[in-house]
Amino acid sequence: MQPSYEYVKSTKELKERQDWPHYFMNLARLAAERSTCDRANVGAIIVNKENRIVATGYNGSVGRKTPHCSEVGHAMREGHCIATQHAELNCISYCAKEGIPVRDCTIYVTHFPCLNCTKAIIQSGITKIYYKVGYRMDDFALHLLDINGILYEQVLAGEEGLESE
Repeated sequence: MQPSYEYVKSTKELKERQDWPHYFMNLARLAAERSTCDRANVGAIIVNKENRIVATGYNGSVGRKTPHCSEVGHAMREGHCIATQHAELNCISYCAKEGIPVRDCTIYVTHFPCLNCTKAIIQSGITKIYYKVGYRMDDFALHLLDINGILYEQVLAGEEGLESE
């Protein structure tokens, strides 16, 4: 039996596609737009080995009933807003709550993780971090990542993400 279709090659010039790191970093940047703590608009995306999104997160208040910084202001202690749940922890916490495994996943985050988020990433089983901004890179966080074999890489190219710098 003959198929009822035929393949027709497009005459349009092939466009170059974004690589995975830039694609997911752009999604993390989009997630950061939901941030409710304006001290740093941070977004994160956890992706599995098949390049499927497992979770998204952004920095904002903890729980459904806690007011956001954008509503009541920042709860400051020693120069830090203590009300904000970081984007990485929002992703990891959601996965824990829903029973979604993150072992061997990759996290894309707009800002390099703080020390506490780094610890959570290591404990969760995430094996690679892509980040855009090297914001307050803690030397002990780097040490922990290195001794635990967690890879980390900065994504430097612009939003179009067609090449790495």
